[in-house]
Amino acid sequence: MNLRFILGIAIIIVAIIFASYSFTEANIEYMTFNEALHSSKKAQVKGDWIKEKPSEFDPIKNTFSFYMVDDKNIEYQVILIGAKPNNFEIAESVVAKGKFQGNIFYASNVLTKCPSKYEAGTEELNKTL
Repeated sequence: MNLRFILGIAIIIVAIIFASYSFTEANIEYMTFNEALHSSKKAQVKGDWIKEKPSEFDPIKNTFSFYMVDDKNIEYQVILIGAKPNNFEIAESVVAKGKFQGNIFYASNVLTKCPSKYEAGTEELNKTL
């Protein structure tokens, strides 16, 4: 066979393997804390920030730690690698993306769902109807 043909097939196979690996790494499932604790994959955990527990930013380590409770009322400490997300204090819910290391959930990203600026208007509209 032609050397170029074999080299072309090898490059295509490597590209397919790389693409499938990248897809599986980027595909992050929603889980509860218990499911994420027993999983080796990266997980997304949806829940609420526990405002009564301490939260702090460590500028030396560049980490933000807080406590979160998931939809099954299971509580864990979350450490975000990076600064506190914008609007964290007014968030209705939080989604942390990461993995467990021991009994701490290390998040690479934290998303906040803030109240809509249009919700107050709809409540007043419903009262008038």
